Amino acid sequence: MATPEEMAQTMRNNVESKTGRTMSAWFEVISKGQLEKHGQIVKMLKSEFAVTHGFANLIANDFLNRNTQPADDTALIDNQYSGAKQELKEIYDSIIQGLHPLDEMQIAPKKSYVSLRRKKQFALIQPSTKTRIDVGINLKNVEPQGRLEASGSFNSMVSHRIKISHVDEVDQALFDWLKMAYEQS
Repeated sequence: MATPEEMAQTMRNNVESKTGRTMSAWFEVISKGQLEKHGQIVKMLKSEFAVTHGFANLIANDFLNRNTQPADDTALIDNQYSGAKQELKEIYDSIIQGLHPLDEMQIAPKKSYVSLRRKKQFALIQPSTKTRIDVGINLKNVEPQGRLEASGSFNSMVSHRIKISHVDEVDQALFDWLKMAYEQS
């Protein structure tokens, strides 16, 4: 079962397709309306724009908390790979470097993982333990095989997972799966 934060992130990933606007576009609408209270924002989104309650609540919450969220992506990544997990940073850097040719890819760091997006999230990179990074991948119609496992309880936002404990495991097979997910997104 997904955590509340994972469910909220799934909604964030779908906000444009479900509401017709990006989160930043909604922030502009709210700013123009000069609303400062959660209930006022939710009411306005629902009544004036027919946004469902769940998305109105999420948009209002994110708008009101936008200044308390870390703005520096580098700091988010540095925090993920601090302390006992610092040895894993080389693996992360190798994955990101290998994905550089993907033109429309967006790297969106979160508190505990990095989301890789095109039009929607196609993969995520998460330092799961002191000795392992998990790469979650969204692949349609691909059976788990070898290192490409079903995501199971790892993360409900992806269909598959690859466990990586050493930079040598960042190989062509990994990039082939990531490219396939990128092309499907």
